Amino acid sequence: MINKLFKIIHNKYSTLFKFIFFLKYLFGIIFFSIVLFLLIPHFFNYEKKDKIIKNYLFDNYGLTINEYKSIKYNSFPTPNLEIKNVDASIDTSSIRMNVIKLNIYLKLGSVYNNEIFKANKIVLNNNEVSLLDSDLKILTYYIYNLKKKISFKNSGLKIYKRDTLILNTEEINFSNYGYNRNIIRGELFNKKFKILINDDFSKINFKLLKSGISADISLNENKKDNSVISGVFKSKLLDSKLKFSFDYDQKKLNIYNSYFRNKNLSFNNEATIVYQPFFFSNFIIKIEDFNTKLFKNININQILYSKNLIKKINATNEIIFKPKGLSKNLIDELNLKINLAYGRLVYSQEILNSENKFVCKGDINLLIEYPVLYFDCSIESEDKKKLLKEFAIR
Repeated sequence: MINKLFKIIHNKYSTLFKFIFFLKYLFGIIFFSIVLFLLIPHFFNYEKKDKIIKNYLFDNYGLTINEYKSIKYNSFPTPNLEIKNVDASIDTSSIRMNVIKLNIYLKLGSVYNNEIFKANKIVLNNNEVSLLDSDLKILTYYIYNLKKKISFKNSGLKIYKRDTLILNTEEINFSNYGYNRNIIRGELFNKKFKILINDDFSKINFKLLKSGISADISLNENKKDNSVISGVFKSKLLDSKLKFSFDYDQKKLNIYNSYFRNKNLSFNNEATIVYQPFFFSNFIIKIEDFNTKLFKNININQILYSKNLIKKINATNEIIFKPKGLSKNLIDELNLKINLAYGRLVYSQEILNSENKFVCKGDINLLIEYPVLYFDCSIESEDKKKLLKEFAIR
């Protein structure tokens, strides 16, 4: 019975079985061909073709390869060229990158034909970027205008002001394509951060994870002058809120329509910070409300110990305090002007209280070992007894 069943199957379905066995050999041939296709390039010497690779990276990615250690071919996960220990720069700018491993993921037609060398994407692994603060704009425009696919993995970014390091970020991951398109992840101050950027780079959202710190930047479209960046900055720091409008170029930063709010302090301010040809700042701060306990947290000695920082500050500041009408304050109005240059602080203040007027001016050299405050103060009062009574003096 069983033999008859086998004969029936063999007679009726022999053609089908032959076709299946034929497919088995066909798939084997295809698989073997693919393996050979992927493995043969391992025997090619791509370092002899580095000129073609360099030209492609410069023409399509704006990357100039100055030096490298080696170039090798990898089959997996897809055919790619791995260039190790790369010293590269962006176009002709001064921005340099030290890349431990640069992977160029090739299109299949370019694996054997270098005359039509093309790549699907490039990935920069473990690279370090060092630049001046004035070059940050160049890096931003480079990434924004890049149409080809590029990805940065486990990268570091160091920003300097002349020879001083002002920002150091680590483990940065960024891609301009795919699911994580325009999302920057990394570490700042040993804390993870995340930056979301929209497609035209006009809106930027920053979050320092698990810290309660976040910020939003909305940039204005500026068709007339691309050298100026303007927009609105919003930030939340725990229970504090800050918002201001700004104009920024390579020489100065203007801040206006600014306000700061928390339970201990509330103020509006305008500011101008000049970077070139020398550093200078001017602040006008209008305080609406503050908690006097804030003064207890000020450590004067710690400030005086920072002499290297003090001698670099060149600033003029004006502080105006006018409490709300229903608040109970000894001060009706305060106007304080402070000028600091080369470590010498010069100030003048005027305090109004009911029928009284307090005027003080003076100066102090903060760079000497034991600073001495020189001052000249006077009080004008219409009612001497009432003045003394306010201070509980008989």
